[in-house]
Amino acid sequence: MTKYRVVRWLAYILEILAVFVLQETPGLIPAVFGVRPVAVVPTVLAIAMFEDENPAMLFGLFGGLLFDFGFGSMLGFHGLILAVVCRAVSHVASDLFRTNFFTSLILNTSVCLVLTILQWACFYVLPGYQDAGYALAVHYLPIALYTVALTPITYYFNRALAMQIREKEE
Repeated sequence: MTKYRVVRWLAYILEILAVFVLQETPGLIPAVFGVRPVAVVPTVLAIAMFEDENPAMLFGLFGGLLFDFGFGSMLGFHGLILAVVCRAVSHVASDLFRTNFFTSLILNTSVCLVLTILQWACFYVLPGYQDAGYALAVHYLPIALYTVALTPITYYFNRALAMQIREKEE
């Protein structure tokens, strides 16, 4: 393992922690339609696009556990899902698709929608709350859309970070 790889991984850990603090600080990220984004999700997905599968999985697990901690949900729910998803995104980005903004946007949109539907089903529908469709339309889907809107920031930041450090490795 090279020192540049360690520096890159430390930069990613600090980035995830900083994004989590920004996301959890009240009033820092403005609420749109009464909801705030979950900025950790597009961050770990962007990291996964530029990392190998195992580190991507670990960053997804770390970001998901922070998401669980901030969301107040069952610890490990989002961690497990984002670990699997980030490993898959890393595999897809390295072997099947070209890594570009359009691919990042498609992956972020699909992952955010699937994660939102799973969240809604597990935390709202299964417990038997009434007006499940209303909760999905008014609360869960706006959060997903606002989260997807952060894709350009996270993609271009992580692309620049990965390229800058990889240039020094060579």
